[in-house]
Amino acid sequence: MLEINNLDVSYDKIQVIWDLSLKISNNEAVGIFGPNGSGKSTLIKAIMGLVSAGSGEVIYNGESITDFETHNITKKGIALVPQRRELFPLMSVKENLRLGAAYIPKARKRIEENLQSIYQIFPILKEREKQLAGTMSGGQQRMLAVGRALMSNPKLLILDEPSIGLQPSLVTDLFKKLNEIKKQDVSVLLAEQNVRQGLKVIDRGYVLENGKIAFADNAEKLSNNEHIQKTYLGL
Repeated sequence: MLEINNLDVSYDKIQVIWDLSLKISNNEAVGIFGPNGSGKSTLIKAIMGLVSAGSGEVIYNGESITDFETHNITKKGIALVPQRRELFPLMSVKENLRLGAAYIPKARKRIEENLQSIYQIFPILKEREKQLAGTMSGGQQRMLAVGRALMSNPKLLILDEPSIGLQPSLVTDLFKKLNEIKKQDVSVLLAEQNVRQGLKVIDRGYVLENGKIAFADNAEKLSNNEHIQKTYLGL
């Protein structure tokens, strides 16, 4: 589905991503782990066309999208849940959800169907559909952001640090929901500092350190990796 080949990304003269390659297959959940400054968010921005690649290529379903604008990448079937959620606080929950499909022709035809599907995954959004988004708790806003992204009928859902700012119980709940989303014929790319929780929902993972891939393996082997246990899991 998604293939990144030898990607380099820089901000001005400071290189952040170095010769990075990774793959995501259909119906697969892949994690990108690493500390702040490791390049996780920059990698996501490069996939979404929010920053330009210095070299390398991003291929989606056999087509290079390296130089595509963000709105065209979204129309191809890739949706991003940004780190800061970026909801419309003075609009209702339902209005925010409907906006997720507003500019995607295929999704506009399935708005009501998709709403019901998202309400099944996140019942709290159905309960609060008339509430202003800005008055919801942090965890509820995060679920709304995920639901809005799913309204575009993506084949690949990208989440940038979804656990940031959430108390542990809400993080656990959110990651349980990701397991449900995996069953909806949607591939998931998860960028996350919370390695312990992230490893529970992915099939494979990559660990970034200083903009380079330090480790890549399936979730079980990453969990048992001595360096990861000491550095990220506190074992």
